[in-house]
Formats: sequence, structure tokens, C-alpha cells
Amino acid sequence: MINPKNFTIQTEVSPAYHDQILDFIYKYYLFPQNDVFEDIKKNKFRGQNNLSFVFKDKNNITGTIEGRIWSGDEIKVSFNPQGDVSSDSLNQLAEDIFIVVQLFEENIRKSTIYFAWVEGQKIIPEKPPSVRKKASKRLFGSGMLLLYVLFFGVNIILFIFLGFYAVIFILLIQMVIVLLSDKIYMKMGDWKITPENPKVHIIQYQIPEKDFKFFRENFGENILFKIKKEIYDASLALGKSPTCDLGEEVLSKYGMHCIPSMRSSKVINVYEIIKKASELFDIPIPKIVVSNNMLPNAAATGPSPKRGLVLITTGLLVQLNEEEILSVIGHEMGHLKGRDPLILFSLISGEFILRLTILFPLVIISPLIYIFVAMGLIFFVAKFFEARADLLSAKVIGSPQVLAEALRKIGYQKLQFERMRSYKISSWALWDPHPPIYFRIKRLENLKNADKISSPLLKSAKDVINGFKDSFRS
Repeated sequence: MINPKNFTIQTEVSPAYHDQILDFIYKYYLFPQNDVFEDIKKNKFRGQNNLSFVFKDKNNITGTIEGRIWSGDEIKVSFNPQGDVSSDSLNQLAEDIFIVVQLFEENIRKSTIYFAWVEGQKIIPEKPPSVRKKASKRLFGSGMLLLYVLFFGVNIILFIFLGFYAVIFILLIQMVIVLLSDKIYMKMGDWKITPENPKVHIIQYQIPEKDFKFFRENFGENILFKIKKEIYDASLALGKSPTCDLGEEVLSKYGMHCIPSMRSSKVINVYEIIKKASELFDIPIPKIVVSNNMLPNAAATGPSPKRGLVLITTGLLVQLNEEEILSVIGHEMGHLKGRDPLILFSLISGEFILRLTILFPLVIISPLIYIFVAMGLIFFVAKFFEARADLLSAKVIGSPQVLAEALRKIGYQKLQFERMRSYKISSWALWDPHPPIYFRIKRLENLKNADKISSPLLKSAKDVINGFKDSFRS
């Protein structure tokens, strides 16, 4: 018999929306599946609302799961299996609840006003996760691997016109990109984090959708930037921390009134988090830049650990707690410690030389097939290094479960699609250096004795290959 399962889900939504989370779970998850959920009730115990239900295990007609969800700053979930219940059903139900909560939070973010500052730094307006930013994320992720791919067509053209000299010329260009990768990343950031200016201050107002729409239509982005500057001038410019009360006072001048239970603030000492990770990895503290973008992301690059740079977005700081941020930074430190940008450069350069020498006849015969095969292999091998970075974070930071939770929050949408067998298989073949989210989470949650793993790269390569094979058996 499977033991009861109890867990919590941290949420960033303000107290005013706590009860709405339960309504959302009922309306969009439990009620539409009345063939598997029954006896659904909304209850109140000791002043706290909760939602109870009975789940019928599809894998066994005699097995059921009694579930209860409590709303609050932390959403508490309790599952009590009855009869013969499969562990797969229990785990999938838990993941379903987590994804539904993330979908609710994403819905709330659409009508949330965010303000973020770094003391002593210029005031930058918040940028939503636009198409351009998403493309930028892919372009500069994992040691700028995709940037090298963009050179593929250019390389062929140069080789046609310059012959053998094109090989030397292109390799020099790629080497320069690697050597200057920290400076390229620096341009992507909005703020520099230093010991003198180590903190990011964030205030958010989660307001009703109608009020948010009215404000946007009648005032626009320029007014938001003006409000943000006024809050800064009345706080950080005077050596004080910005507060929700101060922000509300400024907003009220423009006809925007916020309910106290719909606001929140946080201060994250980004420098201390990255300093701690650097000390644990025994590498110099890298340069640190923050991009004021609501897309949750972090990246690292640099030709060596001494010239490393870490980029982090305000979206990541909003959605994750400090322990989760540290685990994600641990992943990025794993890239710096392992000199992954240089290794991936060598991998790309090796393919380039082979392409224009030994493999050139194949390129001429069928360039499209060659591109898909060669790039597919390169991205598959790149997954070894991403998996190693996960493993190094778990081994050095010592929190594999926390990193798994952070990945769930960041990649819940992919996780939802990866439930489908066809997508699960194709996700391994995508031109993405990261292994599928479901694989990374499961691997971290099942990880034991990480400190005893002598060769993280070899272990990661084996895990990725086995994970790819298992996707066909699922």
C-alpha cells in the first residue's frame, strides 16, 4: 500500500487571491474531470478554507485517493491513498495540482504591476516576456550554442569564396566570440550587481483585471515609468527601501488604489547568493548582471571561471525563493566550473573542420540532411553538459529537491506538454541543449549520494542516453 503524500506549494500571489486558487482548481481541473473526481467539497476549518475530493485511480478500479488542499501563503496538499493505488497515479496527481497552481499564478501575473530597482543603478522599465526576449533567451543560452549554429550557413558561403582560408577566418571569429562572451552578456543586462549595490528591490501590485486594463488603456507604460521614478526618488535615492505603502501613495496620485491584501514586496541580496555559490564551487565571484525582464531565466558564460559572468532576470527573482535561486545559480556555476563554453566551442569547431574536410562530400550531396543530423548530434551531446550542471548543483549546493522544484516553476508549461508520449520523444530531438524538464526533475528527485559521484560528466552522459531510450518505452 502506498503511504500518504503531503507537500506544500509556495505561491507568489497576494493573500486576496488565496481562496481564488481553490476555485480555480475546482473550475479548471476537478470539475471538468468528473469521471475521475467525486465528492468534491469546499470546507472551512479553523478559519482556513480547503478543498476536498476523492480521486479514482484509473489504473486500478479499487484504488482511490482522498485529497485535501488548503489555501494560504503556502498551499498545503494532502493525499491519503485507499486500497491499491499506483505510485504513478499519486505522483501524476501531485504534479497536476502543481501545474494548475502555476497556471493560476500566470493568470494573475497578467494583471500585476511590477516595479524593480537596484540601488545606485539607472531606472529601467519592466519588460514582459516578448517574442524577441524569448528568442534572445534561446540565442544566448548554454554558452551561446545557438549563436554558433547561425554561423553554419555563413561558413559555407565563406568557404565557397575563400576556400581553405575561410576555415582559419571562421575559427578565429568563433574564438573571439568565446573570449568576449562575458562582454556580450554584459550588454544584455540592465543593472550591474556589485558589493556596493548588491540588492534587487521588488514591489508588486496584483490588481483586478478590469482595473488593470483601464489603467493600461488610459495611462500606458510612460506613466508606469514615471511612477517608478517617483517611488525611487522618495526611497532608494534617499537611502531608504521602497515600501508597498510608498508605492500605493504614489499610485493613488494617478487614480490607482490598491487593496493592502493585493500587494507584496521583497528584497533579494543577489550578490550574497552568488557569492555563496562561488565559495561553495571554489571559483572567483563572477560579474553579475540583472536583466529587468519578467521571463524567468539565468545564464552564465565566460572563457574561464576567472572571467565568468552570470546573468539573472527579475522574473526569476519574482517567481523563486532564495533557496531555489541559489540552486539555479549552482547550475550556472557548474557551467563555469566545467568550462562548458570552451568545451562547446571545441565541439562546434571540430564539427566545422570535419564538415569542410572529411565530411564535405556528404554536405554537398545532401546539405539539409547533414545539417539536421550534425546539429541534432551536437545538441544531444550538449545535453550531457546541461545534465552535468544539474548534477554539480545538487552535489555542491546540496539541494537536488530544491533545484527540481525551481525547474518545475520555470518549466511547468513544457512539463505539461511532455505528458504526451509524442512530445516526450520529440523533446529529446529538439535543437535545445537542455534535456526535457520531466527528465531533469525526475533525475534530481531520485538522486542519492551525489557527493560520491566521481565523474559527473560520465554519469550525466549515461543518464541522458538512458533517459532518451526510456522515452520510447513510456
